[in-house]
Amino acid sequence: MEAGSATLSIAERNANWLRSMYRGGRADARARRFARFWSRIFGWGLAPRRWVSLEVPGCRTGKLVRVPLGMARVGDSWFLGSMLGECNWVRNVRAAGGDAVLRHGRARAVHLTELPAADRPAILKAYLTQVPGARPHNPVGWQRPVAEFEAIAADFPVFRIDDRRSSGGLHAQ
Repeated sequence: MEAGSATLSIAERNANWLRSMYRGGRADARARRFARFWSRIFGWGLAPRRWVSLEVPGCRTGKLVRVPLGMARVGDSWFLGSMLGECNWVRNVRAAGGDAVLRHGRARAVHLTELPAADRPAILKAYLTQVPGARPHNPVGWQRPVAEFEAIAADFPVFRIDDRRSSGGLHAQ
């Protein structure tokens, strides 16, 4: 598409629509409705296994919060990335000491270990490659080299998923 063209492609319109639901990094009413819907679908296991519902107590209320998320697999490990950077589910996971539940047909107790910013670039790129819904919210294109993700790594938390019953990675679901 030419620069300055008045006509947006379908992909650009979809990206703008997705971004519009998260102005200021916070979900609007539409995004919250979609999140409730997709949390149920992912939690029931009605989507590919990389789509899960994260369950963690809210850091202020203590009430269980469910968030639909996509996981990225890199090597033998699974990771969760935050498409919006610092957001509520990230703060809730930190407040819970990394303990959470991932649901995909069944509940799995997990421990989420936050990676230092220096370890995030390759994971962020893999996350955007494997979780296309996160792409409109990230300032670096998913097809860009890993080196470009170094500039944003500190702003986009990434968590390695470990099964609470073992020290290894998340077992295949």
